[in-house]
Amino acid sequence: MVSSKTKKIVKPTKKKIVKKTKPTQQRTKVICISHKEDADGISSAALIRQAFGGDSVLVDYPGQMEAIQKVCADEKLKSLYICDLGLSKKNQDEFVELLKTLKKNHVSVTYIDHHDIDPEITKALEKIKVKMIHDINECTTVQVYNAFKSKLSDHAPFIAACAAITDYMEDRPIGSKLLQIYDRQFALINATVLTYNIVGHQKDPDYLLYLVEELAESKFPHEIPNTFEFAQIQVDKLAQIIAKVKKGMKTMKNIGYMEIMDSGASGAVNFVLGLSGKDVGVAYKERVDHGIYAVSVRGSKSCKIHLGQIVNLLATELGGSGGGHDKACGAVIPKPKIKKFLTEFNKKLN
Repeated sequence: MVSSKTKKIVKPTKKKIVKKTKPTQQRTKVICISHKEDADGISSAALIRQAFGGDSVLVDYPGQMEAIQKVCADEKLKSLYICDLGLSKKNQDEFVELLKTLKKNHVSVTYIDHHDIDPEITKALEKIKVKMIHDINECTTVQVYNAFKSKLSDHAPFIAACAAITDYMEDRPIGSKLLQIYDRQFALINATVLTYNIVGHQKDPDYLLYLVEELAESKFPHEIPNTFEFAQIQVDKLAQIIAKVKKGMKTMKNIGYMEIMDSGASGAVNFVLGLSGKDVGVAYKERVDHGIYAVSVRGSKSCKIHLGQIVNLLATELGGSGGGHDKACGAVIPKPKIKKFLTEFNKKLN
């Protein structure tokens, strides 16, 4: 006989299988990758350091992508600032892909620059939520100051004004206002001392990082030990370059040009421009370690062509890279292609 009271059938409960996850490393690092070859790049790194702390990585154009790749592999990276490093047709797509990887890993990325940039690349970076601070009318340090001034000391405007001077952008809207705060000659001599110490220590990365640290500590360039003495040595070297340029410079229809052997191309190119009587000056120096020529280009005030755009396209066609401003730019050209670069560049200036 079956009881009216039916027994409850209790189903056995399945044990939940808890997957063991590897403990993720906490992201804490702040890194700024900035241009090492001029005061704008060094000063940008200094103000980022002052505002956010962290480490600085200083690179030239040939080394910028390798540096970003290395930073991408750092599992502790939390925030990345990229300053004063313009893009070219050769590296812009890789740049976007590397930053995509960082964003997927929840790394905050801020790109601050003033070089000409392809509008499609700007859209691509904004799409992946890279913070873009980009204005071709102000140098990078001025833009860093303007964006983060609430986090910076009252000395920061002076560093930005010096950077504007060295990038020939002290007449721009924000840069000119910053320069008005200070005695012009005081700012000029500090900007010059800083520039000569940067240019003269390109093979000494530790010293360049030391400059970043000192500037971040609100030091005037003239206060940093031995900067005046070293600047004087650089001035003597530049005086010797003038004689060499007079003797070794060559010209084409639209350009003056010269291969530089014993100094930086950027230090000599203004002499080539001035002494050639042309609207465009080109100086180039072999980088034996990379099998390339580092090329610096400068235009006179009467030059109406955007030199950075032309150099970007031409350098890419020749297997190199390049770009920059309308009257000041640079390129990396494979060693066998330097003569073709000069002749084609001259033609494009007609």
